[in-house]
Amino acid sequence: MSEIDVNYLLSQLRSHAIEAKGVEKSTSDNVPGLDFSAQLKDAINQVNSVQKESGKLKNAFTMGDENVGLVDVMVASQKASVSFQAMLQVRNKLISAYQDVMSMPI
Repeated sequence: MSEIDVNYLLSQLRSHAIEAKGVEKSTSDNVPGLDFSAQLKDAINQVNSVQKESGKLKNAFTMGDENVGLVDVMVASQKASVSFQAMLQVRNKLISAYQDVMSMPI
């Protein structure tokens, strides 16, 4: 399973905010070939895959699969929960940033 790189998404948000204020963007945040929408879509897909895997393990444990232990189910469930909460926080920050931009005077 791959993990969501929330720190990368947040650094991208910060760099866009700095760029919008007219301050030069640092070169360490500049990754060629990657745009924000693609990164966000990839992160959402990763959260989705973690949740699906958790669901599969829960179903396998419920059906009595001897290869799946309760610990595995609980760890997968917590990973899915944490990844969803992280994505929810990113969404909240995006909505807040959008509302800030929309309320700016022209």
